[in-house]
Amino acid sequence: MNEAKYIWMNGEFVNWADAKVHILTHTLHYGNGVFEGTRAYQTDKGLAIFRLEDHTKRLLNSAKIVKLDVKYSQKELEDAQIELLRKNEFKGNVYLRPLIYIGYGKMGLYHIGAPVDTAIAAWEWGAYLGDEGLEKGIRVKVSSITRNPVTSTFGKAKAAANYLNSQMAKFEAMEAGYEEALLLDSEGFIAEGSGECFFIVRDGKLITPPNDNSLESITQATVLELAKDLGIEVERRRITRDEAYIADEAFFTGTAAEITPVNEIDARIIGNGARGPITEKIQSAYFDVVYGRNEKYNKYLTYI
Repeated sequence: MNEAKYIWMNGEFVNWADAKVHILTHTLHYGNGVFEGTRAYQTDKGLAIFRLEDHTKRLLNSAKIVKLDVKYSQKELEDAQIELLRKNEFKGNVYLRPLIYIGYGKMGLYHIGAPVDTAIAAWEWGAYLGDEGLEKGIRVKVSSITRNPVTSTFGKAKAAANYLNSQMAKFEAMEAGYEEALLLDSEGFIAEGSGECFFIVRDGKLITPPNDNSLESITQATVLELAKDLGIEVERRRITRDEAYIADEAFFTGTAAEITPVNEIDARIIGNGARGPITEKIQSAYFDVVYGRNEKYNKYLTYI
């Protein structure tokens, strides 16, 4: 991985190699921690974080859901991310990973009273699913593992424990020769990818599931705004896997995945087997936004 100079830990900038935790760190054993994935892009006006306020707000909301008492305000966390990018002097696009976790000092399932620590890492990172995937699309497998049901976990929290399902689904897909997984919910409808939201296009309409059983995606919300600008009709409704098979186009969205076309699901070719025209329009519009080429959306950019 691309290491940087510093990681922010509990208010201090620590050398990358020295950013360590104790083996009895509570979150390592019991999974109660929350995190964010945020990107910063090298624009013509310099490095800019995309939707910093929204990502930081979701981080704090996640902490509230899983009962973590954070020591820092939203502004303090936003300022820490800005300063971290400045100190690391990045030359390329950057991925930020804020993390709130239960530290060392107490064991056992009852976590109240244990120390709550906060860290922010950042490193230069390219396309999560590959540069070629952004253009040509990726092959996807519907996973045998379902998305965590709302009756057993807090799906609106971007919590570490929620991602064991995603990790196993991703592993299953990769081992089967695919590049990404698509998880169904407990009723058999499409929920999301292992770390992305899912869209299909049918008869010129853009369709994406509601967030009943998925994370409230910031990138998904951005895509819905862009679709309105582009005059593309949008439907928020449930999607079955067989409807996905016969979609004209399909793509994933997410901070890491950005806008990644899907060219095949379970050995069924989607559309013409390449990036479709509506996907390409949305992808182009999205990159215009994050690279500061669309003035309407400059409100989402925090320049460093």
